[in-house]
Amino acid sequence: MTKQMSDSMEPAEVKRTEALSAEIFTNIANKWALLIINTLGEGTMRFTELCAAVEGVSHKMLAQTLRILERDGVVNRLVHPTVPPRVDYSLTDAGLMLRTTVNAMCVWTRQHVHHIDQARQRFDERQV
Repeated sequence: MTKQMSDSMEPAEVKRTEALSAEIFTNIANKWALLIINTLGEGTMRFTELCAAVEGVSHKMLAQTLRILERDGVVNRLVHPTVPPRVDYSLTDAGLMLRTTVNAMCVWTRQHVHHIDQARQRFDERQV
């Protein structure tokens, strides 16, 4: 949190905000959450569509990650009153903003992939 923000807050509020920030960062800074956020940025999807689009994710991990992202206000879950029930997932406005950050990380990776490869190679050679 920036110092300017924390200067205007009570110490207990600063502590709570910092703890919440760390928890949310942990929830979104994992492989599946990032892939789900990026995929849902393309538009609303049903569970099975999302599972097919996010290569390698299990049903269990997808359901678990979607629940976490919904709880944190990143994903909307809309249940349609039909038989069988139809459930659509989409990004909230906050989720769309987060996707911008995720995309920036992807751009950074593409821009620095050669540097990363070289650094890894140098590191791995020192480990032998």
